[in-house]
Amino acid sequence: MEDPKLIKQASEFVFNLFKEKLSKKLVYHNFRHTLEVVAVAEELGQNSGLAPDQLQDLVLAAWFHDTGYVDAYEGHEAESIKIATEWLARHDYPTERLERIEGCIKATKHDVAPETLLQELLVDADLSNIGKSTFSATAELLRVEWEIFQDKFFTDSEWAHFQMDFLLSTTFHSNQAQRMFAAQLGLNIQEQRERLSKEEKKKKKSEKKHRETLAQPKRGIETMFRNTYRTHLNLSAIADNKANMMISLNAIILSVVITYLSAKSSIIGTDFTQHRTLIVPIGMLLLTTLGSVVFAIISAQPEVTSFSINRKKKKINTRNVNLLFFGNFTHLPLEDFQKGMHEIMRDKKSLYNNMITDIYYLGDVLSRKYKILRISYTIFMVGLVLTVVGFAIAIASY
Repeated sequence: MEDPKLIKQASEFVFNLFKEKLSKKLVYHNFRHTLEVVAVAEELGQNSGLAPDQLQDLVLAAWFHDTGYVDAYEGHEAESIKIATEWLARHDYPTERLERIEGCIKATKHDVAPETLLQELLVDADLSNIGKSTFSATAELLRVEWEIFQDKFFTDSEWAHFQMDFLLSTTFHSNQAQRMFAAQLGLNIQEQRERLSKEEKKKKKSEKKHRETLAQPKRGIETMFRNTYRTHLNLSAIADNKANMMISLNAIILSVVITYLSAKSSIIGTDFTQHRTLIVPIGMLLLTTLGSVVFAIISAQPEVTSFSINRKKKKINTRNVNLLFFGNFTHLPLEDFQKGMHEIMRDKKSLYNNMITDIYYLGDVLSRKYKILRISYTIFMVGLVLTVVGFAIAIASY
């Protein structure tokens, strides 16, 4: 190596760059991956008998080959070249060697074929994971990364097929890499073939029992039901809070008005006969608060919907009876309830039907709550306006 000090500075620069700017969601293309590529590239370069200047250029290219991920995922190679050339130019690195490093980084792109030995060594180092015993574990990290940054989603079976095709279609370019990783690559292919066989058997078994085993809703359906239940419960909680607020407000008004009317030392109590014009607005206020609080209480009053269950029947029709709601299953003996639940779990149609029915009746109760609550707020608003108008008329005519 010509200048070990420059290599150390480059490693520190890349480390700090990744630490400050690289997304934590990059679980594969991170500093750990770069460090492994550098180590393999240096070893391959030494085993290939590279000259000191060539070995240094190879190691520098390895350090910078993935730095472009701090700015872009697609086309990161171009960004990596830009970062490398700018940093090396600041250190007065020779132009012809900058072009050599640029060519090495460009060769790591998937659809570019390496042309020189240095390019082959860097590409082999970048792909050395396929010839290591940790291949399966690190490949899962790449799978997660693609899901996040490229919206590529694979089932276990699809991923097993993809990995198998990748291993069979990828070869090392240099003789040194082939000697180092060929044996483990063969083992990885065999292991992947066994994993693929297991996934195929699992898939066939799942398809065979799909209609006979427990209901297995898809992720989208589960999300829909979960969000619908959450929305209904949140709306119900909002309605109850609004009803409680209206009850508290009207109760305070009622207590204040009644207290003033009944207080013997108050102006209205002592000179009531002299202020008969106030009877109408005060009466309006009392009726307003009373009507509003009554409807608010009705809205907040618990309501249980239930089906009529014929206990004489030996078997419960789980498609007509919602066993997920306590208002229904509490009328059943424990044994009947257990049988009904097992039937629901075996029959996807019964499961969905019970959930849909439960959501329907939750919505029915919610609709009634909001209608009654609207009446309460309307009475309070209209009555309050009429009370103010009544007081204004009474004061004006006094």
